[in-house]
Amino acid sequence: MANIKKKNGVIAILTGGGDVPGLNPAIRAVTIRALREGYQVIGLRRGWAGIMELKRDKKADNSRHYQVLTEEVVNRAGRTGGTFLHSSRTRPSHLKQANVPEHLKDTYTEEVNDLTPEVLKNLDFLGVDYLIPIGGDDTLSYGVRLYQEGLKVIAIPKTMDNDVPGTDYCIGFSTCITRTISIANNLRTIAGSHERIMILEVFGRYAGFTAMLPTMAGAADRCVIPEYKFDIDHLTELAVYDRNRNPSKYTVQIVSEGAMFEGGEMIFKDETTDAYGHKKLGGIGDLISSEVKERSASFNNGAPINIINQKLGYLVRGGDPDAIDSIVPMAYGNLALDLVISGIHGRLVVLKNGRYDNVPLDVVVSSKKNVDIEKHYDTTRLRPKYKSFEMKPLFIMTSE
Repeated sequence: MANIKKKNGVIAILTGGGDVPGLNPAIRAVTIRALREGYQVIGLRRGWAGIMELKRDKKADNSRHYQVLTEEVVNRAGRTGGTFLHSSRTRPSHLKQANVPEHLKDTYTEEVNDLTPEVLKNLDFLGVDYLIPIGGDDTLSYGVRLYQEGLKVIAIPKTMDNDVPGTDYCIGFSTCITRTISIANNLRTIAGSHERIMILEVFGRYAGFTAMLPTMAGAADRCVIPEYKFDIDHLTELAVYDRNRNPSKYTVQIVSEGAMFEGGEMIFKDETTDAYGHKKLGGIGDLISSEVKERSASFNNGAPINIINQKLGYLVRGGDPDAIDSIVPMAYGNLALDLVISGIHGRLVVLKNGRYDNVPLDVVVSSKKNVDIEKHYDTTRLRPKYKSFEMKPLFIMTSE
């Protein structure tokens, strides 16, 4: 075993995939509760990459791959955004030969390799009893794989897209929505000054929650989302209508990065893929802006309307967490420790209908979470649809 002093047990925690505000508060919550319960806590650096690249040698310098966590360390970062453990999109079960760690290249020589045996041995080398990964469905899907291999895993859902199945809420979503509303409102002065149609592109590859909630909150007049392929002429007609009926002669339209034209597919930058097989999206907002400007004259008495085209991108995932993304991670971390203390594993901590709970971990790979078009999206008006908010969850739209 490595230089980890074992007490009640050793808990390892990691963050994978994209960073969001709320990760550091979650790490802090897990660590402080675990230490007070008599556990040792180690942070695995750079998501799955850290534990995969670790060398099982007591003399090796593995400081780049993990660190022992203390109250002092986590308190310093606990109120900030991002993740001080760093992150990556590494997938040890599907690793290209070029990405195999140097000390393992003689062992793993296939074009694509499964380094899960090394991950399990490395976790055993560190004396890990429980693993708590914090991530989206990609990161957590590998957590499911490790659980199937016999590791004790308790997962915490994180993604500003809010599309991890089984839970109403994922860490990072509230801050993303808060930022989107704030930025959209700031940009209104520009759109109004120049009497333009403003197209805002937001994250959301497969699920449109990050476009739907700001629109429902009044940050935009319309939104197009991945779950429904839209007609560009119809969107243009609505945008021109919205702009012309506004006394200040402007409108705001939100576009999910995964939105698709009717009869088309997602727009990709190129054919390269990440470790989980996802191609890099190539800017649907740019294309929609160009098309709307070109077609606008047809719905505006022959006069074209200029466009403000803005991709919000990383602006909505940077900075400190908002109130919800400070409180929920604290609760999720403590929920995870409740399960550890009870000897329960193979679970995902969740929020369901306003209540904290936990569900089987394999929900991550056995279902999908998307906007329910029939219930929540008006395909004629291209905006959220709702009849009553009575007894609905905080963020209204869930996978059920």
